[in-house]
Amino acid sequence: MTSRVATETLDLLRLGRDIHADQYRSNRLPFGVTEAHGVRKRLVELDGPHAGRSFEAIDATGGYGSACLGAGHPVVRDSLVRGITEAGYATDEVGSLERSRLLAELFGPDGLWTDHFPAGEYHVSGRSSGSEGMELALRLVLESRVDQRTLRPARDKEMRDLIVAFEGAWHGWTSGLVPLLNRRHYRAGLPEPAADGPAGISVRHLPFGDTGVIEDFFTEFGHRVLAVFVEPIQGDAGVLISEPGFLRSLADLARGSGALLVADEVLTFAKTGAFLAMADEYGPIPTDITVIGKNVGMGAIPLSMVIARRSLSVRASGGVATSDLRPLACAVVRDCLRHIRDAGLLERTRTAGERIGELVRTELVARYPDIYREERGIGFMRGVELTEQAAAASGQLREHVVRAGAYVEFMAGAGKRSRGLRYVFPTLRITPPLVSTDADLAELIDRIASGSEAFANRLVARAA
Repeated sequence: MTSRVATETLDLLRLGRDIHADQYRSNRLPFGVTEAHGVRKRLVELDGPHAGRSFEAIDATGGYGSACLGAGHPVVRDSLVRGITEAGYATDEVGSLERSRLLAELFGPDGLWTDHFPAGEYHVSGRSSGSEGMELALRLVLESRVDQRTLRPARDKEMRDLIVAFEGAWHGWTSGLVPLLNRRHYRAGLPEPAADGPAGISVRHLPFGDTGVIEDFFTEFGHRVLAVFVEPIQGDAGVLISEPGFLRSLADLARGSGALLVADEVLTFAKTGAFLAMADEYGPIPTDITVIGKNVGMGAIPLSMVIARRSLSVRASGGVATSDLRPLACAVVRDCLRHIRDAGLLERTRTAGERIGELVRTELVARYPDIYREERGIGFMRGVELTEQAAAASGQLREHVVRAGAYVEFMAGAGKRSRGLRYVFPTLRITPPLVSTDADLAELIDRIASGSEAFANRLVARAA
């Protein structure tokens, strides 16, 4: 159902857009949002002949994959009220009852996540974004080479001058993390890490998911590897899943060589049918540092959590952060994680995710082979890779799909990779809120198909 917004509302939306810094170099979507409920939001056309038109769209993105309970969920609302009225205010230099309750429920002797993080072996810090969490993880890695008493190089780490990252990876684009990305667009013109001297470090980018390549690399350079950074499923690369056994082999190789394993679960958290994706048929895969984010803040609190072995730390006061697990954030996380567990939302994403994959393959890939190449994913983390032809016009495709009532986003793709691996084009990512019903998901795919049909008709018209 469409309608029109008042002229004053349209003018205000345009003014706010003009003041808001444009991070997309004038390629932002020509829409505004006026309200949202559950998995549906109200969009407004800001420009063009239909400016002022208001229409409903189903959210396939969950706010960059961060709002797992959708918009306006009562548990989120009640937890915010409880956090404001009861939890109090405390910085990280003093204890907090609300913080203690959360950490005990997750990491205590009978904690929810002690299968991944045995009680007493890990400590936890909070940050206000996934990038900040990954920055702290990198800092912990680098500080592991420093004697915390003398602040000089640790004796047993003199040869550890390599960090392993993967082609197509995305860990954030703050200055410290940019060297982990093998993407010239984000690195050109910015400082590179020093490769020599006592604090020198180099980054090696390897193809993701190939166990043989990793084994060969560690055979030759394992004694020099300080840490490995890996996403269990590569998100920005196009929702790429590694070959069976890769993640466990990676963990074994890192542990056997004395290197640290850092798992970037910012995007995968609570999307794959489990809270954590670093696992296989044999159980949890051990890590030295795990960073979770996006969904952990429930779309209400900007938050990430850095879970690290107790032996890893930052020099005194060097890791202080304003947003380190404030009581309000802890109240939201505790109440909402309980709801996700008690409502069985993770278990449901496994079966519902399979249904999404089936619908995508039959209603998108099979029907529009000129637009979509293949479907990949698990749970509520799905990707539909574009063809080369569609990738060249991905902005237009996205606008058609949004106007058809499906709010979607595109990932960059892995691009050109080494070792003969094929080029990966931009990918439509489907990461809906966990509260999406079967009817919501079926309607979502139907709307994406409608937008794809409109885009395909435009391509035919242009060719004619």
